[in-house]
Amino acid sequence: MRVLIQDGGRVHASTQQRAVGHRPYFFLSYAHFFLSYAHTPGYGAGTDPDMWVERLFQDLCGHVMAMTDLPAGAPAGFMDREIRSGEGWSERLGDVLATCRVFVPLFSPRYFASEMCGKEWYAFEQRAIHHRARSNQPAEAIVPALWVPVPPSQLPGSAERLQFNHRDFGERYVSDGLYGLIKLRLFAEEYERAVYELAKRIVSVADSVRIDTGRPVDYRLAPSAFGSPSSGVGAPRPMQITIAAPTRHDLPEGRNSDHYGDHPQDWNPYYPASARPLAYVAEELVRSLNYQAVITSFDEDRHDGKAPPSTPEILLVDRWALRDEDHCRRLAAFDAENRPWVTMVVPWSREDHQSRAAETELTEKLEAVMPVKMGQGRALCRAAAKGVPTMEAFGQLLPQVVEVAAQQYLKHAKAYPPGSGGGSGERTRLTGPMGNTSYIPDPHDPATEAEDL
Repeated sequence: MRVLIQDGGRVHASTQQRAVGHRPYFFLSYAHFFLSYAHTPGYGAGTDPDMWVERLFQDLCGHVMAMTDLPAGAPAGFMDREIRSGEGWSERLGDVLATCRVFVPLFSPRYFASEMCGKEWYAFEQRAIHHRARSNQPAEAIVPALWVPVPPSQLPGSAERLQFNHRDFGERYVSDGLYGLIKLRLFAEEYERAVYELAKRIVSVADSVRIDTGRPVDYRLAPSAFGSPSSGVGAPRPMQITIAAPTRHDLPEGRNSDHYGDHPQDWNPYYPASARPLAYVAEELVRSLNYQAVITSFDEDRHDGKAPPSTPEILLVDRWALRDEDHCRRLAAFDAENRPWVTMVVPWSREDHQSRAAETELTEKLEAVMPVKMGQGRALCRAAAKGVPTMEAFGQLLPQVVEVAAQQYLKHAKAYPPGSGGGSGERTRLTGPMGNTSYIPDPHDPATEAEDL
């Protein structure tokens, strides 16, 4: 049975029809207790352990309706109470995450151990990243709530980066969380205050930020913003982003300077659709996968090609750089080093008339200068090297490219022998955003190619 709870009640077909055209003010994301213990016989028999979360949701919806001019039947909020199966469930969840105004994660240790919750966070965060890319304006539309207090050491990077003062909702709320307040009658007043303040914050953020709606993310294929269960929650993993592009001071003759700045990191191939340099958009996309991104320029000194890798890497290449002989020479030398843990992506806007006019020439030049990278790896990597035409396509492709770089790093990173002082004898664990550590695909394996296609 599917029950989608909106506007503080169970929504029937007629109510859903009246609510068409109105975006939910908030999406309540929480770790389903009954899913966590679905395989524990006799646990909580005869009770619904998620009933307290539903009460919180109903109280929030009541306050939001009172604080806004939403018409009757319009969704104040959304809470997923269905068992995660059935036709259309993933599509429905993706639609709501693509349209809701505010994302409200209900913090608890179980929440950050939940891959499902990490997928929901990731799907919403993509909207915020693309909103910032298009407008170059802040788009902080995540309002966290404490269900159970969580030690800072258990917070993934996505939660740790939030600038939010929980003490605004009361000291008892900080020490006990909403679960402690809602369970004990002694704290009923503190509970009412905390929920009221949370509802006020939701409405304030929804009305001030107005984050753009987005394209629904396929929830089943989305990575988790918390990393993978095997990597554990904690410090983000390293990922290097390298930019190979000219600056506005050394552009080829006739090239428009609107896409460039004083440094290679200022390159913006998707201008004017995007107002931010691509390096910083890529940094946010990588961070949303619980990686710590470091941005560098290809012009900076590079390590010895024979040395083992120190971090996985994404190389963003501007084809216009190939009209410079020095760039060509150094890119060719880099390509000859054959570094499979460095995945190349070639952003190439279909709206840039100069790039479209020179596409054939510069594509052939890139294939001649970097034949290894152009043909290396899985099908998605080769597609990334042949040109990514839009910012939306870049955002969809990058998580998969990041995973390939992480897997190849794991495969080629230096393994310390037992007793060498370099570690425990095992290769450094670096899990990709899709959570795969045990399987490292062979880029030349036909089975791998078939899977990609």
